[in-house]
Amino acid sequence: MRRHLLKIKKSPFFRAFIKVLLAFLIAFGISKVRIDYLESLSYDWRVALLPDPPTSGKLHIVNVTEQTIKDLNGSPTATHHAQFLRNLSQGHPKAIVYVIDPAEIVGTYDELEEFVEAANEAGAIIASRSFPNSDPNDESQELLPPLNRLNVLSGPKTADNVSFGKDGVSRRWIYSFKEEPLLHGRLTKILYPEYRTKPLKGLFPYKRTVQGLIEFRRTGFYPTTSFEKIFSGSYSRSELQDKLVIVGFNAKASLANYVKTPFSRDLLAMPVSEMHANVFDTILLNRSPIEPSAEISLLIVFAISLLTVFVVLSLRPLRGLLILAGTLIGFSFFSLALLYVFHIKLAMAQPLMAIFICYYFFIPYRLIIENRRSWEYYQKNSMLTKVEELKTNFLKMMSHDLKTPLARIQGMADIVLQNEENLNPGQKQALQTISSSSVELSKFIGSILSYGRIESKEIKLMLQSKDVNKLIENVIKKCSFLAQEKEIEIVVELEPLFSINFDPDLIGQVLTNLVENAIKYSPKGSKILISSEEINGKVIVQVADQGYGIPEDELENVFSKFYRSKSVTGSSIKGSGLGLYLANYFVTLHQGQIHVESVLGEGSTFTVEIPSDLDFPESAEVRS
Repeated sequence: MRRHLLKIKKSPFFRAFIKVLLAFLIAFGISKVRIDYLESLSYDWRVALLPDPPTSGKLHIVNVTEQTIKDLNGSPTATHHAQFLRNLSQGHPKAIVYVIDPAEIVGTYDELEEFVEAANEAGAIIASRSFPNSDPNDESQELLPPLNRLNVLSGPKTADNVSFGKDGVSRRWIYSFKEEPLLHGRLTKILYPEYRTKPLKGLFPYKRTVQGLIEFRRTGFYPTTSFEKIFSGSYSRSELQDKLVIVGFNAKASLANYVKTPFSRDLLAMPVSEMHANVFDTILLNRSPIEPSAEISLLIVFAISLLTVFVVLSLRPLRGLLILAGTLIGFSFFSLALLYVFHIKLAMAQPLMAIFICYYFFIPYRLIIENRRSWEYYQKNSMLTKVEELKTNFLKMMSHDLKTPLARIQGMADIVLQNEENLNPGQKQALQTISSSSVELSKFIGSILSYGRIESKEIKLMLQSKDVNKLIENVIKKCSFLAQEKEIEIVVELEPLFSINFDPDLIGQVLTNLVENAIKYSPKGSKILISSEEINGKVIVQVADQGYGIPEDELENVFSKFYRSKSVTGSSIKGSGLGLYLANYFVTLHQGQIHVESVLGEGSTFTVEIPSDLDFPESAEVRS
């Protein structure tokens, strides 16, 4: 049972399941945490990056400005407002919305009554800054006579002071309070019913209200006329015809007449009149940003968490950081594109927090795992190093200890064979077998010794100025007996060469190995061609046979240590798999190259290239 559990724990499916479970738990936990301030910041960032959206062309703003106060020697009085409204009505606007608090308008009772009559005649609607009073006995919100006869609709400005972003920024408009539509929703439905053929997008319930996000434009985007121009009658009436005119205050006299926006947190960022214009256009164009459901938001956070968990626990740190950075940038641009094209406001704070939490939660765990693996690798490497040293020392010891008795066996066999007249055929054959086997074993031990010297970096070049052709002839003499036994003809084509510096012992081993291999892997009665020439400062020696050839897929491995072709493995042809590896190493030590060309069934050609005049390493010793 325990073994079965361990097997399950080590399976990739179980590990993947654990990662998915962790990602879901983190995503679920993050989705329950409200981080409205960060979310509001991410929304403001997107709004600020996007170009200003189009307008309906149905709105016009009239503001009391500093110039107005200067021209009128103070803020407009009730008499000024009455004259203003009479002049404004001559432009035939579709509706007039006052976002100036009438309680702040100065005048006598009669002057205020004149203002009320002018407002009612012009059809002006006063935008109240408070919610409608549901208690008929509560008169605290009622305007005093004669202002109580004004047409008042509740149209409060919003600011995230105690909820959502809690930074005082106006981002939302209120559609209804206690299921009763307020100023913006009610007025647009009456004035522009053709714009309300479809349900409004982006609305969401909050406490006793239904709200939506405002699609903001930058300050100064709407056509604006100053109050004094309308008051004096010096304005173009065609500009106001059939427009919804919003009358406000932009004289920097009171902070109550301004709002902070996603574009700016300055206390005087935007006049309230422009905020109301943005609200009306948001409704008319039905472009209130839509917030996805909680389920979709959870799914996005889960996907981001899952990606982060897999990246942190599975990939290398640098690659993981690059992927997470790419994910962060890609998700940000994706959110920006969704808001611009489809008016969908994706929650960004929670997915970004998921990346942060997953990364910093799992990185310490990853570091612990990596340190543990590094320690295990260090221990294994230390053990392997010791084993390698023991193996090398053992090979050296055994090789040296074997060479002496082997030489005695070979010598005794050769001595007895010299008196072959005293031997019967069976004895003679047995002694020849002993002699040839001892020769093969001696070569194998020599290869092992050379390999041990390579592994321990003990081989140094012993350079001498020699003729390569003389070395080739000596090698051919040594191998002529093997060739005769198989009736193989060795054809020699040697160009005259100058003496060059090389290690005759090492290059001799290289050429001997190539010639012996050519004889060994060639059929009886075939030919072997050995040639030499000098081209472009290199001495080139080639050994070509008519043997079995080497499969194409094995050519790249023939110079690997202990490698033998699959076509000869298990056959009667003996070999250690070290000959070509040593040949390649010795040639490379001379700053040369060795390569092979082969056609299966037709033979192989080995080419050795040795520089004729190159500077050799300081470790090499030159002898004349």
